[in-house]
Amino acid sequence: MLTLLKIRNLALVERLEWDLGGGLVGVTGETGAGKSVIVGALKLVLGERAHKGLIRTGEDQCTVEAIFQLSDSTVIDAILDEVGLDLCEENELIIRRVVGTSSNKQFVNNGAATLGVLKKIGQHLVDLHGPHDHQSLLSPERQLALLDAYGAAGREVKAYRESWAAWRGASEEYEAARAQREISDQEKELLRFQVEEIDSAEIKAGEEEDLEERYRRTSNANRLGELAGKAVNLINETVAPGLEDLQRVTSELRKIDPAIADLAEEVESSVVQMQELERSVVDYLDELEIDPSEVQEVEERFNLVESLKRKYGPTLQDALDHAEDARQKLEGSDNREEFLARLKQDVDQALKKLRAAARKISSKRKKHAPALAEEVRGHLVDLGFKQAEFEVQLKSREEPGAFGLEDVEYLFGPNPGEPLKPLRQVASSGEISRVMLAVKNALADQDSTPLMVFDEIDANVGGEIARAVGEKMASLGERHQVVAITHFPQVAAVAHQHFLVEKRVEGGRSLSSLTEVTGETRIDELVRMLGGGGTQAREMAKSLLK
Repeated sequence: MLTLLKIRNLALVERLEWDLGGGLVGVTGETGAGKSVIVGALKLVLGERAHKGLIRTGEDQCTVEAIFQLSDSTVIDAILDEVGLDLCEENELIIRRVVGTSSNKQFVNNGAATLGVLKKIGQHLVDLHGPHDHQSLLSPERQLALLDAYGAAGREVKAYRESWAAWRGASEEYEAARAQREISDQEKELLRFQVEEIDSAEIKAGEEEDLEERYRRTSNANRLGELAGKAVNLINETVAPGLEDLQRVTSELRKIDPAIADLAEEVESSVVQMQELERSVVDYLDELEIDPSEVQEVEERFNLVESLKRKYGPTLQDALDHAEDARQKLEGSDNREEFLARLKQDVDQALKKLRAAARKISSKRKKHAPALAEEVRGHLVDLGFKQAEFEVQLKSREEPGAFGLEDVEYLFGPNPGEPLKPLRQVASSGEISRVMLAVKNALADQDSTPLMVFDEIDANVGGEIARAVGEKMASLGERHQVVAITHFPQVAAVAHQHFLVEKRVEGGRSLSSLTEVTGETRIDELVRMLGGGGTQAREMAKSLLK
C-alpha cells in the first residue's frame, strides 16, 4: 500500500507529509480547500505530464515523493531490472517527481527514470477514478479485459495474443508476396548479374577494415621505407653517438662520486634501449620489402571492394544484403506459385492455432459471464438499484478479432420494464459511478492493484445511497487500500481513517493542510458535512459513526 506521501510547494500546499494506513481512507474538506492537490500529486507519481503552473507561487520547483510497501515486488522489480534501475529493498518502492521552472525530473528508488517507466509502474500500483474516469468502463476492450480477469483467463489471453501476432505476421507476408508484380526477363537478367557479381567477390566478414589497412601500407611502401631509413640514420649518426658520450661521462663521474650510481645506470639503460630501437626499425625496413605482385593483388582487391560499395553500398554489408534481396526476388519469381502456396500454408496453420486459442478463451468467457453479471447485480442492489438488471452479453464473430472470437457488451437497466441498454447509453454519471463501483467489488479478489482512489465519484448520489457507496468502498478496503475523497458524511463515517483538508491564510497567503481527525474532532467534521449544528446534527454524526 501507499504508506507515505510527501508534497512540497505544489499548488496551495507548502509542506505535507501524509502517513496512510490500510483499509478505507476518507479525505474531506470544504470546496477549494485543496483536496484535488492529493489527486494531482498521485497523478504526478503515476507519470502524468507536469507543467510549471503547478509550482507554488514564489518557488522555483515542487516535489512529490511516494513510498509504497508492496506485499510482493516481483512484477515491479522486473520492470526496474529491464531499465537498469535499483530493485525494491524489502518490497519498498520509492518514487519522486521534481517539477521545476526550467526542467522536470523523476526518480525511482533514487535512480533517474523516464515518464514512461513511471506510467508502466503506475499501472500496477494505483487505480484512480474521478468523476469522469468511469469512461474506461464504456470501452468494449476494457469490458472484455474485466471479464477475462474475473474468469482468471490471463494465461489463455496471453497465448491468444501471441497466436494473433503470428497469424497477422504470416498474413501480411503472404499479402505482400501476392501483391508483388511479376518481374520481366530483363529485370531477372539484371538481378542474376548482380547476385553473381557480389557472390564472385567472395566477401568475408571484417575484410573491409583489414583490406584498407593493407592497401594503405602497400601503396605507401616507398615513402614508409624512406622515413624508416631516415630514422635509422638519425639513431646511428646523432642519437647513439651522443648517448655513448654521455655514458662515458657518467661512468667517470661514478668513479669519483658513487652517489650518482643510479643516474649512470639509467644512462646505460637508455643506451641499451636505443640499440633495441635501432634493431626494431631495421626489422621494420626488412618487412617493407613487399613483393610487387602482392602490391598488385591488394590494389585490385581494394578497387573491387570500392566498386561494389559504390554500386550497392555504402558498406560491404549493404552489398551482401542487396545480393540476398535479389536472390529472394529471383526465387519468388522462378517459383512464384510454389512460394505463394507455402506462404498460404503458413497463414492457414497460424489461423488454425489462433482459432484453437480463441476457443479456450471463449469457453471461459461463456462460463463466467453469467456469474459476473449475477455478482454485479447483487452489488447494484446494495447500491440502491433494487430492481436493476445487468447482463454481460457476448456476440460471436465470424473471424477472430484482436481480442478473440467474440465482442462483449455490458447491458444495464436501472428500471424494471425498460429494455437494457449498453452502458455507453446511460446518461447519468451517478448511475455509471455506482455500476463501476459494483464491478470493482465483483472483481475485488482478481484485481491485484494495491491502491484504489475514488475522487468524488459519489457526487451525484445522496442519503442512504451515499451510505451504501461508502460501505462498498469499505468492503473494497478489506482487500485493497482505498482512498475516498468525498463530500458525503455517510462515506467519511465508514472510513477506517479520516483526514481533513483545510485552507487557511498566513502572511497574506493561502495554505492547505492535511490532518487526521479522530474522536470529537471527527464528529465536528461530520457535523459540518451534514450542513448544520446543534444537538440533533451531532447525534446524527455519532449515529453515522456507529
